[in-house]
Order: sequence, then C-alpha cells, then structure tokens
Amino acid sequence: MEKEKETANSNQLKVGITIGDINGIGPEIIIKALKDSRILLGLTPVIYGSSKVISFYKKQLNDLEFNYQTIRDAKEIQMRKNNVINVWSEEVQITPGSPTSDSGKCAIQSLEKASQDLADGKIDVLVTAPFSKDEVSKSGFKFSGHTEYLAEMSGVDEALMILMAGELRVALVTVHVPLKEVSLKITKDKILQRVQQFEDSLKKDFAILKPRIAVLGLNPHAGENGKLGQEEKEIILPAVQSAKSQGKLIFGPYSADGFFGSKLRYQFDGVLAMYHDQGLAAFKAIAFDDGVNFTAGLPIVRTSPDHGTAYDIAGKNEASENSFRSAIYAACDILKSRKFVKEINLNPLPVKKIEGDRGERD
Repeated sequence: MEKEKETANSNQLKVGITIGDINGIGPEIIIKALKDSRILLGLTPVIYGSSKVISFYKKQLNDLEFNYQTIRDAKEIQMRKNNVINVWSEEVQITPGSPTSDSGKCAIQSLEKASQDLADGKIDVLVTAPFSKDEVSKSGFKFSGHTEYLAEMSGVDEALMILMAGELRVALVTVHVPLKEVSLKITKDKILQRVQQFEDSLKKDFAILKPRIAVLGLNPHAGENGKLGQEEKEIILPAVQSAKSQGKLIFGPYSADGFFGSKLRYQFDGVLAMYHDQGLAAFKAIAFDDGVNFTAGLPIVRTSPDHGTAYDIAGKNEASENSFRSAIYAACDILKSRKFVKEINLNPLPVKKIEGDRGERD
C-alpha cells in the first residue's frame, strides 16, 4: 500500500501557481478552479502568495469546498492537497477592484519566488494569474510582462507567445509593441525566427510530427497585391517562400479577417499573426472562455489564462475560472508531451538502405 502511494505521488505533477494581483480576479479564479477535489487526482497545486489573501477571498466567496494547507516552502509540499506558500509576511491591505502599490509588489514577489522554485526543480510547471503591467512597473518590474521576464530568467533572447484552445493555436511575430511601430519590427529574418520557434513548439510541446502553419499578412486584404501596402510582397511572402524551401509546411500570407471568418483555419496546426491584436482579438472572440496563453521556446513550461486582472468584476464573484483551469491542465499536458517526444526520440530505429535490384513486374 505504501509503495502504491509513493508511485502515485511520483506521477503527480507539482503545479506552481502565482497569485497575480491580489486586488484583481486572480485569487478568486484560483479558488474556483481548485475547489473541486477531483483536480487533485492528477496534480498537486502550490500557490505562491499569502494564506491571509486566500482566506479573505474564500470567506468573501462563501466557499466551503476549497481547502488548503499553509506551508513555509516547497520542501513541505503535501501531495494531493492544495498548498499555499506565504511569500510575504507583512500585513497587506486587500481592496478588490482597486490596485495599489502593495498589490503590484506582492505580484512580483509571488512570481520571483515561484520562478526560483521552478528553476530549482521544486515544482514542475508554472501557471500565472494575471497582474497589472502598470502596477508592477511602478514597483520596479522592468519587464513588459510575464513572457519577457521568464525569457530572461531562462537565458532565452525572446520567447514565443502562443494562445491556444483545442486545435486553435495562434502565435505572434510582435507582442507588446505599439501599433505604430509594428511595421518597423517586422522583417524577413524575424518572421523566419518565429516560424522556426513555432514549428519547434508544435513538434515538441504538442507532438505534431509535421505541423502546418498559416502566416497572416500585415495589411488589410493581405496588401491587395501591393495596393494596400508592400510588406506582404517585400517581407512576408519572401519569408514564407524561404521557409518552404527548408521543407516546412508554411502557407500564406492570408488576409486576417477572411482567415478567421472561414473554415480555412481548421486546415492548420498553427496560425502566425503579425501583431498582438490581429491574432488575439480573433482568438478571444472564438475561445475567450477557455483560452490559454502559453510561453513557448523556454526550457520550462508556463501557461496563464487568456485574460487580465478584470478589476471591474474583482470581488463580485462574477469571474469565470474556466480559462485558468484550462491553463493548469494545458501546462501538465505540455510537460507530458515534452517527455513523450523526448523518449520516443532517444533510440530511433536506424534507416537501412535496401540494396540489390528489386526487379520489374510484368
């Protein structure tokens, strides 16, 4: 019996969860996503934040189902239970819907502690609740978001943002860039870099042997053959052709509005958009309730819900936990996929050349 328990626990993934902005909907969606104890059958959540914050929202939600254990650090993680690590000890005022300098500071501390434990192998994957980029920047956070922070922490020049829901996966060439600067940031080399990152992720993180990727244009109607812009003819199409010459299944450029509005998107494993709102506005219109943000191209696995802090509904028991729950399961699935792909490629069967005349048939 004890051996069976040890085996079961060894198969449990430790999912690190950052609390995000304590005055946003982060704590609420965490509690809602984890209150069904059936989720503990396959994973062990480790929340980086404060038991006082969790207790505050548990009472506010009048939730009797969610239970948790308070621990001092990751060494004390209790398997098959919800664990809460107190990242800060000082008293912090909780004001749902109203961000403060303290809430920004707590969000940073939660991310830093969870990231360090992830790097040290104390947890297996990371799921981040949303924080306000404005508030964390006021507290000294020099990055434009989680993606950029985790890329530097991992020693990666630039990670790839992928929004995913079922078979729909949308990646971005440029991410948090002002619209007026997008055309200046798009180059043939940049697109080829993103195509390579995207293909690598689809193979490694989703176990797709030969992924098909659609590339969107930049201008309306994909430039109308140069009438509405030259980027498609001079930059995007040459990049697509170059990728094709390398044996990749890359197609485009497609007009973004027509692409997402038709059944064409079902023919591809991934869609590469040129800028943030081009890809994400369509994605969220299609899959907002259960969409997941995945940071690809890193040695670690990090996911998050596809929405922000939602201060307007914070503390009102109106936030949906669906996207956050999907992010938890997606992180586990991606890590398992990486292990599977690695295992099947450890000892590939050698390809033998068949010699001799095969003969001809009558």
